Amino acid sequence: MSIEKIPVLGRILGIAQKDLPLLKEALTHRTYAVEHHLNYDNQRMEFLGDAVLEIVLTEYLFRRYPDLPEGDLTKIRSALSCEETLAKIARKMELGSYLLIGNGEKECGGNDRDSTLCDLFEAVIGALYLACGMEHAGKFIVPAFEVEFAEPQELLNTLNPKGRLQEFSQSRWHRTPLYKLFSAKGPQHAPWYEVEVAVANYSAIGAGNSRKNAEIQAAAKLVRYFAHRNRLNAVLNAK
Repeated sequence: MSIEKIPVLGRILGIAQKDLPLLKEALTHRTYAVEHHLNYDNQRMEFLGDAVLEIVLTEYLFRRYPDLPEGDLTKIRSALSCEETLAKIARKMELGSYLLIGNGEKECGGNDRDSTLCDLFEAVIGALYLACGMEHAGKFIVPAFEVEFAEPQELLNTLNPKGRLQEFSQSRWHRTPLYKLFSAKGPQHAPWYEVEVAVANYSAIGAGNSRKNAEIQAAAKLVRYFAHRNRLNAVLNAK
């Protein structure tokens, strides 16, 4: 990217001309800083943006889900702010195209790595906060996540599905799910397992390259089934 494009992103983000140096710092990868003998890169800005992101997401979830316990809110926030998620959002915003990065790193595809895009997204948030304040940063952050996660609470059902299913099963029927190996096939170097999980009168089959992964997939299917029928969250939230 050429430095001349920084004002373009600044206008998109609502950053004033006088504050563009903050944005430039947020867009400066350490490899670019080394190549151009700069005494800064975006790591400090990423540190700040990480804190701002946590505050904004915490307040957003706190207000959106007044009945969820602290543990569930923490799990949702962690899922929203993980490297994979932040990189996905940054990629959709095409932030990587604005990144100032060293030639060698760029040739290796460094401007599209999850870790690089995650840090970039947080660095841009840091610059936005310094230039425009917390409220403005929040108006940038929250819509970006709402586009990807219309109902963030559903993320709970994808985190530790075996544990989620067991908690639901014990609360609803006072029993634990039963896992049964349905089939095991394939060569030794590439096995394939199918496992059935059953609880009460419900069952599902999951598959994977290990028995553990197959169990996780089977549990996830039942968790999604109960969640879509508003049974799972109703029971767990009533505890």
